[in-house]
Amino acid sequence: MALKPGVVCGEDYVELVNACKDGGYALAAVNCVGTNSVNAVMEAAAKNNSDVIIQFSNGGTQFFAGQGMEDGFQAKVLGAVSAAQHVHLLAEHYGICAVLHTDHANRKLVPWVDALVDHSEEYFKKHGKALYSSHMLDLSEEDIDDNLNECARMLERMAKLDMSLEIELGITGGEEDGVGHDIEEGADSSHLYTQPEDVLKAYDLLTPIGHFSVAASFGNVHGVYKPGNVQLRPEILKNSQALVQETHSTADKPLNLVFHGGSGSEKDKIAAAISYGVFKMNIDTDTQFAFANGVGKYVDEHHKAFKYQIDPDDGTPYKKFYDPRKWLRQGELSFVSRLDEAFEDLGSAGRSLAK
Repeated sequence: MALKPGVVCGEDYVELVNACKDGGYALAAVNCVGTNSVNAVMEAAAKNNSDVIIQFSNGGTQFFAGQGMEDGFQAKVLGAVSAAQHVHLLAEHYGICAVLHTDHANRKLVPWVDALVDHSEEYFKKHGKALYSSHMLDLSEEDIDDNLNECARMLERMAKLDMSLEIELGITGGEEDGVGHDIEEGADSSHLYTQPEDVLKAYDLLTPIGHFSVAASFGNVHGVYKPGNVQLRPEILKNSQALVQETHSTADKPLNLVFHGGSGSEKDKIAAAISYGVFKMNIDTDTQFAFANGVGKYVDEHHKAFKYQIDPDDGTPYKKFYDPRKWLRQGELSFVSRLDEAFEDLGSAGRSLAK
C-alpha cells in the first residue's frame, strides 16, 4: 500500500484512515498557528517516517493571516486558505502524506466552514482535489437532531468534492479557541460521555451521504487538568462500534473514531482507544508548551541579548542571538521532540504510506 507524498484527499484519505485502523495505529492531529508550527509538524513527520494531520482552529487561521487584519471573519477564511496552500506546496517535498483539517466549529462558526468549502470548490475545479481533506463541525451543544441535520447538509456539499466530515457527539470538556465547556471540580460529568445509540443514529443518517468520522466523548478534555476530575472510559468507543456492527452486520470497527483532548492523556488509555478504532488523536496543549519551553530556555540562556543589542559592559554584539530565526528554531526543535513522543505513543512512527 503506497500513496503519493503530499496532501491526501478523497480515496487516498480513506485508504490512509483504513490503514490506521487495520494496522492498529493512529495519526497525530496537530494544531498549528503559523509557518513555524506547520513546518515543525512536517519536519517531525519526515523524521519519524510517519503520516500526519495538520489542523487549524478558527483562531489559528486568524493568527496565520495576521492579527492586524481588521475583518476577523475574512482573516479566519483567508488564513485557512493561505495555510492550506503552504502545506500543498511543501508537504510533497518533505516526503510525507499530510491530511489538512479544520478543528472545532460550533454553530456560530458554520459560516466559516461553508466559506472554506466555497474555496475548495474553486480549488477542485483547477486541481481535481479539495483544498482541505476534511472539516469538523462541533454542534455537540445542540439537540442531537439539529446537530446531525446540519452535519448532513454540510456533508452533502463536501462529498461532491471527496471531502470527509468530522462530527462531535457528546461534549469534550475544556476549551479550544473559544469552543468548549469549562470543567468544574465536583460537577456532573455525564455529558462528557457519548451514548452509543446517538452514534448509531449518526451512522444511519450520514453513511449514505459520504465519508465521516466521529469525535465520540469518553471523558476526554482539552488542555491539561488536575487528575481525577474526569475519568477516561474508552470502552464507550468499543460499545459504539459493537452496536453499529451488530445492527448493520458490518465488518469489524465500522466507525472512524477521533480522540480529542489527547494532551496529557495516560498512555494505556491512548492504546485502548486506538484498539477500538481511533485513527486520529488531537494534540495541541502539549505542543504549545513544548514550543514555548524551547524558546524560554533559549531566552534564559541568552537573557542579555533580549535586553541589549550590545553588551553594556564589554561591547559584545548580540545580533546573532536575538535574530528571530535563532530562538524560533529552538521552539521548532522542542515542538519536533514532543511529536517524536506522540508518534511513538500512537504507533505511527515508521509506517508512512508515502512512497
